[in-house]
Amino acid sequence: MDQKKIGKFIADCRKGQNLTQLQLAEKLNITDRAVSKWETGKSLPDAAIMLELCSVLGITVNDLLSGEIVSMENYNKKLEENLLDAVEQKQRADKHLLSMEIGIVVISLVAGLTLFMLAAFLDVRDWLRFVLMGVGLVIVCTGAAYGVRIEQIAGYYRCEKCGHRYVPTYSQVLWAMHSGRTRYMRCPACGQRSWQKKVLSKE
Repeated sequence: MDQKKIGKFIADCRKGQNLTQLQLAEKLNITDRAVSKWETGKSLPDAAIMLELCSVLGITVNDLLSGEIVSMENYNKKLEENLLDAVEQKQRADKHLLSMEIGIVVISLVAGLTLFMLAAFLDVRDWLRFVLMGVGLVIVCTGAAYGVRIEQIAGYYRCEKCGHRYVPTYSQVLWAMHSGRTRYMRCPACGQRSWQKKVLSKE
């Protein structure tokens, strides 16, 4: 999806409705700064307000994501293109998140272990030693919690038994036995436990 093209289209549709950025923002219960970001191509409207935005501007979601009014002859083709673009964008975002997960976990481990080492080998008062160890433990646990959260929401897990792909709950991912990004969990579709691999696509 071409964000700049979509942004210009939003601006043209807004002006066509004789609305200022502030008036459009007020109708959607958002800030005019958010509207400005859309129109300059810096961001896209959230899915939660996309239908309402389209209703106000008198366009369809397909028009919005295409950055132009889509004729009936080209409607299905444009719809397929927009769906494929959305899937590709999600896969890229999930891949980026999974890369971030590694960085977050490594940084938190290094920082936590550094504080543990300082607490163990520095000649400091007992209370300061406990503080260093406590802070180190908090950093490690926080990093691990964020890592698990990212692994839960980025992509899908594929059941080895039936092939079903799904997003498990946080607690399922947290408590499951795992080897890398493969976790031993119960599939919600077939109800069987298996080693389920992380995949980026739904199909």
